[in-house]
Amino acid sequence: MLQTPLSLLSGKKWRIIDQSAMGPFFQAEQSFAIDDTLCASVGAGTSAATARTWVHHNTIVLGIQDTKLPYLKEGISYLESKGHRVIVRNSGGLAVVLDNGVLNISLILPQQEKGIDINRGYDAMWELVKVMLKNHNVNIEAKEIVGSYCPGSYDLSINGRKFAGISQRRLRNGVAVQIYLCADGSGSERAGLIRDFYSIALKKEQSKFVYPKVDPVTMSSLSELLQAEITVQSLMMNLLLTLKDLSSSIYASELTPEEAERYEVNLARMMDRNQKAFQ
Repeated sequence: MLQTPLSLLSGKKWRIIDQSAMGPFFQAEQSFAIDDTLCASVGAGTSAATARTWVHHNTIVLGIQDTKLPYLKEGISYLESKGHRVIVRNSGGLAVVLDNGVLNISLILPQQEKGIDINRGYDAMWELVKVMLKNHNVNIEAKEIVGSYCPGSYDLSINGRKFAGISQRRLRNGVAVQIYLCADGSGSERAGLIRDFYSIALKKEQSKFVYPKVDPVTMSSLSELLQAEITVQSLMMNLLLTLKDLSSSIYASELTPEEAERYEVNLARMMDRNQKAFQ
């Protein structure tokens, strides 16, 4: 049988953990600790494949390379002066903006299933987004958008303007394919914030690592691109309907008691990593 990107998501039972309305006190460190927890459960076969949705308010998530910027503390002070919390994630990539107009989706799958190579995980998320937005009849491309923040070969764009980025984390036989989707708000304002951060944190120094030269015009929200009211809530509904169509069944869930214990260990590890990164 011919395998398509969506076949990775099709025909299975999906566990849904919706944390998109947790509010401003739900912090990004918690999200990354939860995904690590779910990778272990799904990888061990004690949990079904899981789709987790999450939103964080006024948060800048840095990558490991960002912590090597020569004037990092000045850059962080700038972001904090604009009302943003700053954390470092435990997966790859560079700085991204999360706020209440950005929906994050994590698809957590067992790594051994059908041999999930890295591109197949990315392709599955790209295809999922295309199905979620099929009623808008637009061409969604996956390619690097030069001038965007956290550029990568699976930047999702419409007419050359990026609205989403995809990353992956593999841990304990589980794969978490993660995406941020800019639903509404100003994509260029978000990009301008990251442009200014790099300008302050790098100044004009030469560095071994090449940080992106962010051009705000390269980034938009879906509301701006589609000239329609696209919200976190409407994307959530499209995601649930799409998974319902693809799957044998979906069911809502929270962390089990065993997962809650593992989560506390992972959260402590995440907090410790952040403390060391900013020392």
